[in-house]
Amino acid sequence: SLYGNNSLSGTVNIFPKMTRENYAFSVEIFGGTQKTVSGSTFFGLKKNDWSADFIAANFQTAGYVLVDERERGLADVLAGSRNSNLSARIGKSFDETANVFFKTSYFGEVRTNGTGLQTNRTHIRQFILGGDWADENSKFKIQNSKFRVQNPKFDWRVYGGTQTYDQIFSAVSASDRNSETLNRVQRVPAQTVGFSANASAVVLENQTLLIGFEAREVRGASDEIGVFNNRATSVSSADGRERTVGFFVQDFARIARKFVLAASARFDAWRNFAATSATRTLSNNQTNIVNFPDRDESAFSPQISLLYQATGNFSFFALVSKSFRAPTLNELYRGFRVGNVVTNANENLRAEKANNYEAGASFGAKNIYLRGNFFLTDVSQPISNVTLAVTPNLIVRQRQNVGRARTRGAEIEAETRLKNFNFSIGYLFADSRFARFPANRSLENLFVPQTARHQLTFQTRYARRDWSFALQGRASGEQFDDDLNTFRLEPYFQIDAFAAKRFGENTQVFIAVENVSNARYSVGKTPVRTVSSPVNLRVGVRWN
Repeated sequence: SLYGNNSLSGTVNIFPKMTRENYAFSVEIFGGTQKTVSGSTFFGLKKNDWSADFIAANFQTAGYVLVDERERGLADVLAGSRNSNLSARIGKSFDETANVFFKTSYFGEVRTNGTGLQTNRTHIRQFILGGDWADENSKFKIQNSKFRVQNPKFDWRVYGGTQTYDQIFSAVSASDRNSETLNRVQRVPAQTVGFSANASAVVLENQTLLIGFEAREVRGASDEIGVFNNRATSVSSADGRERTVGFFVQDFARIARKFVLAASARFDAWRNFAATSATRTLSNNQTNIVNFPDRDESAFSPQISLLYQATGNFSFFALVSKSFRAPTLNELYRGFRVGNVVTNANENLRAEKANNYEAGASFGAKNIYLRGNFFLTDVSQPISNVTLAVTPNLIVRQRQNVGRARTRGAEIEAETRLKNFNFSIGYLFADSRFARFPANRSLENLFVPQTARHQLTFQTRYARRDWSFALQGRASGEQFDDDLNTFRLEPYFQIDAFAAKRFGENTQVFIAVENVSNARYSVGKTPVRTVSSPVNLRVGVRWN
């Protein structure tokens, strides 16, 4: 619940590389099949109370033809990518208890999407200004009470950025895919600014209390030119704003020797406002303007979990929580097209809200670790792309709140180490279905799109002296690419391999092979079948 709007969809916490020495430098270069070339470098410097980091990376690949060989035509070409990433950070520390920093970054990418006309570009610029304060030796006690505060910490962040996304849409002839027609040119600019602050401390000796506040505003737009018979026929735009505030608190307490209790609560409120849509028909110069009503929503997200340490090796845990995901400006006001599928926006979407239940156990000994859990997630008003009409040349969908979706499942993980070998395996069973949808009963009990019931992963690593080897694989059961469960994506299995040799203390040469068996499984159907990448080889060198 601490992650608010991102808690339902999942959150990845990324810690960027920073120098902890007076001087640090590293570089990596690799090349491979599909005309792939990449290079990246890191440079860090620390002098007295000042520190600075710089990162630069570039990647490019010609890619592969996405469409299945049995269906492709003259319009299908390589789908490739070329991107660059730059970031710089400067920081100042004070008395080993506090620091401030400023970081800025840029990311730019150009992609070819598998046909001669379909291309897109993305440019992202971001900044973060922040500070941290922590005093591990600080302690104070309220007079005439047992209330103590130790190890207080405080951090704050001010951040913002801009993103520009350019997309060219086309229609490919359904009969033979030999011709392609331009039908839409779109630009999607967005800007964001936000602030967050967190404070924590150890209280009553065995409790850790965390409180926080977040605020953010996002502005997004979509500007389009409609094209028919190679002539511009319309100009349209849609834009809107979103303002969000959130407060949260968490208490982490150790009870006796064998119990750990964690409880948290978060309240979020957001407002969508200043949303409009305008379309001008060029043939008669008439303009149609729609002003969408302002929207207000809120969500309360509590969570409580309990860990019971039965023995030194064996423990049980249980968790109950609520979470949510608010519809994005993109979902509310921007439509898009992929292949022959058009998906329309929906300004009436409401937030997804979920009740989550989980329980499991773990066992850890000298060379073995086992973990298993059961879970149930019940989502009210999940947002899904619902099919409205199907023709041989066009499928029309709209984002809608689909009554209720329910996911039941179990997960098992195991890991062991034998001398220089490390083995790990994981299995996930997730039965995810539309449980209730009064507006369209035909969807009830169908599988949620792009969610496989069975997933298996494994990894084997071997390391000795200067050599290291790794083998990893993943398998997935069947899933569907649409709400009607008509476009089936078959089960697949893929295996990857890696080997590296270190020379001296600073240099490592590596080779990696992705999709060793050259499996070509379905990754999408629109209804045209697109397939996974063929076997891919990379060879490179690292120095640090």
